[in-house]
Amino acid sequence: MLSVAGSLRTSVLQLPVRGVCSATFNRKSSAPGHTCTAPPSAGCPAVCCHMLPVRTLSAVRGLSNVGTLSGAGTLSGVGTLSGVGTLSGVGRLSGVGTLSGVGTLSGVGRLSGVGRLSGVGTLSGVRRLSGGGHDDSAGAAGWYSSLSDSAPVHLSEHFLVSVQQMSGLPWWLSIVVATLSVRTLITLPLAAYQMVIISKVEALQAEISELAKRLRYEVSVRARERGWTEKECRFQFKKNLRRIVSQLYVRDNCHPFKASVLVWVQLPLWISFSLALRNLSLDQSALHSDLAAGGALWFSDLTSPDSTWILPVCLGLINLLIVEVFSLQRVNPSRLQKTVTNFIRAFSVLMIPIAATVPSSMALYWFTSSLVGFSHNLFLRSPTIHKILKLRSHRSDSPYRDLLSAFITKYCR
Repeated sequence: MLSVAGSLRTSVLQLPVRGVCSATFNRKSSAPGHTCTAPPSAGCPAVCCHMLPVRTLSAVRGLSNVGTLSGAGTLSGVGTLSGVGTLSGVGRLSGVGTLSGVGTLSGVGRLSGVGRLSGVGTLSGVRRLSGGGHDDSAGAAGWYSSLSDSAPVHLSEHFLVSVQQMSGLPWWLSIVVATLSVRTLITLPLAAYQMVIISKVEALQAEISELAKRLRYEVSVRARERGWTEKECRFQFKKNLRRIVSQLYVRDNCHPFKASVLVWVQLPLWISFSLALRNLSLDQSALHSDLAAGGALWFSDLTSPDSTWILPVCLGLINLLIVEVFSLQRVNPSRLQKTVTNFIRAFSVLMIPIAATVPSSMALYWFTSSLVGFSHNLFLRSPTIHKILKLRSHRSDSPYRDLLSAFITKYCR
């Protein structure tokens, strides 16, 4: 039985309704032998609206015991919506106080303003879920779902699928090829640009040091002339030194912020590809079966976590190796640099159990990305690359031998 109190608005007419048969909402004409069970009311006989094309249902206090409610453009202002077997094909569902006892909720463009969402057997095909007081069964909805459904993630999905379809390679190898392509075509040039910027900044340090000495003398002379206090002298020195350094950065086009462009590009790429692989590995994905059979060796199923922990451990080891290589570049690290290095070490270890809980496709991508990044770092240390980039700061002529010697000295003796 469907009990409705309010008004039913259609594209054709609007009339007050006390009782409406549930067949109203999912059939354009009555089924053979159908009898309307809507109860009559004072001044308003029972109504069976089989011929009404329902596009908007609003201002309803209670809507319950409906077998199937579908094809409604907008369903809003409902106090309680419960006991519905299937709710689907609704463009927008909003302003519902309580939504409960729904067997299947699917194909809803936007679900918002729901005070309580509970007892939903299946929640699928909902593009946006927002504004609920609390959610008992759809905890994954929220900012994480919004991020997983964002345009960059869908673009990454399309790229991964295109690489696999065009190459015809198994999925595990397609993930490796796609990762290598993105890291080589996008992040490698940015890493080289980062080295150029850092080299220019390092080359300016000697000039900045000389100008700082001259500025300190000029400030001391001006302080004696004008009677500045020590605090005023420090203020004038720092203000003018910042101005001089800024002018030098502009002159050589090497502001240190430009060196951080790699991070601002690489991090969103990493997140987008990770979520794209997570989406493709879900049971609802059309490619789930392909990824389930697209693995190799011990990770034959790319949709399930690596139970052997080989990929997670390899990921942690390669990340720790990258951290140690970078730490060996600093001769006298500051306290802040040591703190940051230790934090990254801890995060690299934390990534091991995390990688053991995600699909193997994600763990494979993370490991491949870290391995390619480490190889790029070694590649950019080559003296030939330094000559091509015309780096100003002095670099070793045997960087690989020096790196190995420093590593052995620090960890093997």
